[in-house]
Amino acid sequence: MSKTENITADQPILTSARLILRPLQPSDAGLLALYTGDKRVAEGTRSIPHPLPPGATEQFIARTLSDKREEDVWVLDGSGVGSSTVLGLLSLKPLDRAQSQIGFWVAPAFWNAGFASEAVRTVIKANPHKARTLFAEVFQDNAASAHVLTNAGFDYLGDAEAYSVARRANVPTWTYIRRM
Repeated sequence: MSKTENITADQPILTSARLILRPLQPSDAGLLALYTGDKRVAEGTRSIPHPLPPGATEQFIARTLSDKREEDVWVLDGSGVGSSTVLGLLSLKPLDRAQSQIGFWVAPAFWNAGFASEAVRTVIKANPHKARTLFAEVFQDNAASAHVLTNAGFDYLGDAEAYSVARRANVPTWTYIRRM
């Protein structure tokens, strides 16, 4: 089984009490660029550069909408409850042996409101990749994201490190696992 075999052209739309988790669309580019241009968001991820180069957001959106994408990416859309159409993103990347890796970020204006927790729980419940195991990692200086994972039933697996493009350095991480 290939790593991308579980990804279909029709990514599901998932809903929770306050969120619609939906695929990105070109109209999300403005808010996405605003939020990912924030150093705090970029430094919380492996792959977002800081400063954000021109055109990077549009290229990212195009990759997420491609039939050949390597992960599903959902917008945390709060417009159904009168909030922003883009609160953050959540990704789910298929791995070998019915495993997937989850990642997420929320824009600083919406921190500490439970949106990340709600989005993670929604994806776990839907299990769109039919994964038997989920993995996640967070930088060790991001205790809030670690808390999101442990509250969603993830168990600490171990320490590692990952390269952060924004920080231009390897950063210590905590790795988590959740059996479905």
